Amino acid sequence: MSFSDAFFVKSAAKLAQCPEEILREVAFAGRSNAGKSSALNTLTNNKKLARTSKTPGRTQLINYFQLGQSPLALVDLPGYGFAKVPVAMKNAWQKELAGYLEKREALCGLVLLMDIRHPLKEFDTAMLKWAADSKMPVHILLTKADKLKRGPAQSTLLQVKKATARKDGQVSVQVFSSLSGDGLPQLRQLLTSWLAPAETGTDVSEAPEGKETL
Repeated sequence: MSFSDAFFVKSAAKLAQCPEEILREVAFAGRSNAGKSSALNTLTNNKKLARTSKTPGRTQLINYFQLGQSPLALVDLPGYGFAKVPVAMKNAWQKELAGYLEKREALCGLVLLMDIRHPLKEFDTAMLKWAADSKMPVHILLTKADKLKRGPAQSTLLQVKKATARKDGQVSVQVFSSLSGDGLPQLRQLLTSWLAPAETGTDVSEAPEGKETL
């Protein structure tokens, strides 16, 4: 599996528009400006794959990126916040997002991105609760790790691990920097285990811890 082979397939406004040919997918979710697009671009070694913007909430569609010719995909979900968007539109998108998370059968894991300087906000805890109720594995990316020194970053990592531990063990946490690439090998290893467990022989519930790089 090569993440560098990822290419844009389509944008879906609702669950019914999601591509039927995709059999397994991992969704990237997070508050607006948490760094989802940057993380996807770093993961795939393609700076132009996902649009990035200094304006929070620009991503308002479910964007699909297929991995080569395989039935596997990475999904960029709408950022929570939708700055400068009418309340009615916000509510409609939140409804569509909930429908996707609850009913999309191809979804096999959720990457939840949080700015390492501001983790576990209201949206983050809501997503974690949904994942726990749905028994969906979650991998937390503490993004923008280059903004903190090693000591504070490690402290935040340990705090988030403690706060998000689940009895089924299906939550993993790591630090990540799109700018420096810190944490990239660990992220790729885990996504491979989720998307192709039969090929890798890795149990989805046993997410690799990897080596922390700060």
